[in-house]
Amino acid sequence: MLPGHPDHQAYARVPKRMLREVKPSARTMVKMETMIMYNKGSRDPRLVTLRRGGSLTDGDHQLLAAWAAACAEHVLPLFELARPGDERPRRAIEQARAWARGEIRMTEARTASFAAHAAARETGGPAREAARAAGHAVAVAHMADHELGAAAYAIRAVRAAAHPSERDEAGRAECRWQRAQLPAAIRALVLEDERLRNKKCWSLFDC
Repeated sequence: MLPGHPDHQAYARVPKRMLREVKPSARTMVKMETMIMYNKGSRDPRLVTLRRGGSLTDGDHQLLAAWAAACAEHVLPLFELARPGDERPRRAIEQARAWARGEIRMTEARTASFAAHAAARETGGPAREAARAAGHAVAVAHMADHELGAAAYAIRAVRAAAHPSERDEAGRAECRWQRAQLPAAIRALVLEDERLRNKKCWSLFDC
């Protein structure tokens, strides 16, 4: 709240303990950070697993997680350069791949996602976007349509690291690199998802 706001003095008298108690949880923060890309009730059934009423097979779900992990890993150095020693985003990427191999449960993947997003909130610039990419990559285990979150935040990380005059081309180059990594089995699915959600993803998939 700005100092000039009429309620500022009253706000300032609230005990800090009470303010800490009403801070949003890590899970709430993740939802707030990602709601721009996802509208409640409008999920593509092709990105919903068979057991949840959609048409996504387990094999393609695992491929989506592995591809999202590759997108996030490609920009991970942008985080680790700024935050050496903080392994939460790297761990999230490792957990995304572990889930894709059937080695961990979805709940473990979600925990890693919360940790990566927490790491993102503790930094800024390219590092923040790279950590968010990692958080989305491992969240694919829970909801497959987080795959575009990993890709979009990876592009945002590259754009944030580039000179202003080179950001657009840097973003397009990263987008093209990501598409080159797509397995044939999910290529059409992801490209169509990019087309449908491009505006929600800051039009980053115009490449």
